[in-house]
Amino acid sequence: MSITASMVKELREITGAGMMECKKALVETDGNLEIAIENLRKSGAAKAAKKSGRVAADGIIKIATSADSKTAVLVEVNCETDFVAKDENFLSFTDKVVQAALTNKATAVESLMAAEIEGKTLEQIRTDLVAKIGENIQVRRTQVVEAKDDGTVGFYSHGKNIGVVVSITGGDDELVKDLAMHVAAANPEYVSEDQVPAAQLEKEKEILIAQAADSGKPAEIIEKMVGGRIKKYLAEITLKGQQFVKDPDTSVEKLLSAKNADVVEFVRFEVGEGIEKKEDNFVEEVMAQARGN
Repeated sequence: MSITASMVKELREITGAGMMECKKALVETDGNLEIAIENLRKSGAAKAAKKSGRVAADGIIKIATSADSKTAVLVEVNCETDFVAKDENFLSFTDKVVQAALTNKATAVESLMAAEIEGKTLEQIRTDLVAKIGENIQVRRTQVVEAKDDGTVGFYSHGKNIGVVVSITGGDDELVKDLAMHVAAANPEYVSEDQVPAAQLEKEKEILIAQAADSGKPAEIIEKMVGGRIKKYLAEITLKGQQFVKDPDTSVEKLLSAKNADVVEFVRFEVGEGIEKKEDNFVEEVMAQARGN
């Protein structure tokens, strides 16, 4: 029997199991939905999937580079607690993930999780780990950074929480590592001013003009004030405009010029960024109970 995408979708909606597990279960049961559901529950895939709705905002950033320093990958693997983020089983899984990402130059999580290791897909290994550990575990994102022909890539990891990869032309290994460390600390948004979207810059100008207008100063003075603030804003959000963290007396742009180097791109991952994590307020909880709410 031909297994259609709609059949896989239906099984996934019922069990919450991964797409690959659902397709496999349907193939093995010749499309019998009820038996497929039962088999997924027996295997623990459906049980593990129930945990997928829980917020996984902890975890680790892992980086792997090729032997020639021409390719690097970053992955973020999330779990629910810092305790599991330090667990040997979890860390072993993240090692498999980042090595598979490097081998396959994976740019999408779906294709990465379909990669096979020792007869199992990463998605199957993840599902088994969730069932074993009892926490939601997700591979959230992966990104590949490649050097130009005459360039190199370097990286810096700040514990398990921040990972940075930088691609440069010119320079040396020490420079690219220093730049990665700088990006980790200063968190720029762009390499240079020309990369800042016009819409973002225009919005910032509007905000600054509105703020300056309240000062009551003449229009020509306001224009100069806004111009100076825009210049400062651009220096704050661009890598080249920032003051180098290891030598605040010089900018990154001047450092690159002195080293006859340039930055092609950088990628910075921080664990849990952008994930809304529920914060427990135990004081309010106790007060609510005391009030009988």
